[in-house]
Amino acid sequence: MSSPAVDRDQVVADTVHWMEKAVIGLNLCPFAKAVHVKKQIRYVVSEAETPEELLEKLMEELQHLADADPEQIDTTLLIHPKVLTDFFDYNEFLDVADAALEELELDGVLQVASFHPDYQFADTDKNDIGNYTNRSPYPTLHLLREDSIDRAVEAFPDASDIFDKNIETMEKLGHDGWDKLMEQA
Repeated sequence: MSSPAVDRDQVVADTVHWMEKAVIGLNLCPFAKAVHVKKQIRYVVSEAETPEELLEKLMEELQHLADADPEQIDTTLLIHPKVLTDFFDYNEFLDVADAALEELELDGVLQVASFHPDYQFADTDKNDIGNYTNRSPYPTLHLLREDSIDRAVEAFPDASDIFDKNIETMEKLGHDGWDKLMEQA
């Protein structure tokens, strides 16, 4: 028996809230604001309940992004609230995502970045505030164009400093600050 349907509008609203308040608001990704403002982000909510169903949807969305006009869709957030809710299972799936890129011959064209409500960098404590740089409301695969990354890095020469700056931002914000930031208006 399948689980109840996902409220797609709510999932997208929660994700946009996170995007506006954390990713853009805290400048965790200096490249996100432009594609958000231009409405070039495709939000796809998957009803997948198994990794196999998610893989099928991922391959479909990778191909869709590869075929789309970058002026219309520059990046895709594939949000999957019903599958890979355990971070370690999700993390293992990232190898499957990379294999899908290779199978579709899109490695070097697209890449997959990862966000999860329980995101945890290697060698960190689960509750380390630095992990929150990659914590989204739902498990999310971020499909990006390599060309867009290259252009963004050219425009932002200190791109290699982003991670360290984000950790510093999160340490200043703290857990209470994060909780307040993520409260719905």
